[in-house]
Amino acid sequence: MEQKLDKLTDNISDIKSLIHSFNKTLENIENRLSRLEQMDRIEHRVEVNQIDLSDIKESLQRVEDVQSNVIKEIKKNSGNAEEVKHINRRLDSHLIKLAKAEEEIIILKNK
Repeated sequence: MEQKLDKLTDNISDIKSLIHSFNKTLENIENRLSRLEQMDRIEHRVEVNQIDLSDIKESLQRVEDVQSNVIKEIKKNSGNAEEVKHINRRLDSHLIKLAKAEEEIIILKNK
């Protein structure tokens, strides 16, 4: 009878140790799963960021293309800049003449 109790006690302690080792194994599995979930989140972020980066890169390339086209047009039209400056100077001189004429008219009215 005592031997059976001892065996039963031993069996119970073996079962306890098995349950304990099973719990440790479960904890290890949970830790691994949580790390995998974190890796999945990180990979997802990387994928999303790569998409964002590729969109940004495409946008920057379009902006650079537009800028280069604008610069080309400015260079083409730089010859016209001298003509525009000359026209502006002539307009300024005409405005000065008009202002002087208006002053003379006002002076004549006041006399």
